[in-house]
Amino acid sequence: MDLIVTRDGDGWQAEYGDKRWRCAVGRGGLRTIKVEGDGASPVGRWPIRRVLYRADLMAAPAPRLPCHPIERLDGWCDDPLHPSYNRPVRCPFEASHEQLWRDDDLYDCIVVLGHNDDPPIAGAGSAIFLHIARPNYAPTDGCAALSREDLLAFLAVADPSTHLRFCDAA
Repeated sequence: MDLIVTRDGDGWQAEYGDKRWRCAVGRGGLRTIKVEGDGASPVGRWPIRRVLYRADLMAAPAPRLPCHPIERLDGWCDDPLHPSYNRPVRCPFEASHEQLWRDDDLYDCIVVLGHNDDPPIAGAGSAIFLHIARPNYAPTDGCAALSREDLLAFLAVADPSTHLRFCDAA
């Protein structure tokens, strides 16, 4: 069973079986052709690779998925010209990257999706995650986001066959 992200009126929803949750997507909406920095979420079906989480704030959140604690120096390379593009890195890091240990709660729990990672193609998008939404569900930089409560509820029932699917119904 997949977590399916679709438009819901003026916003977005994520559906998993009989569960429906409010969701945020990229500020660029959904796009079939993803480009680094476009702020869009990539249309398609993406496997869950692993779950990263702040062990100082929660226990491993997904009983049936690989879970790994985030460390203070963890980052994710988003520089299409670097050999570590769309890969985890250790900080400090010389190329453009996202810091995974953040002061806000957005990355307290990160579901790493298998988008553009096997192998990564330079410029085709990096760091497409499912993570915690801002309180007002403001758009992401291309990820999907649920409330902390909804994300943890989803992870409690997700299994290794679960994918996240961004569906452009237009």
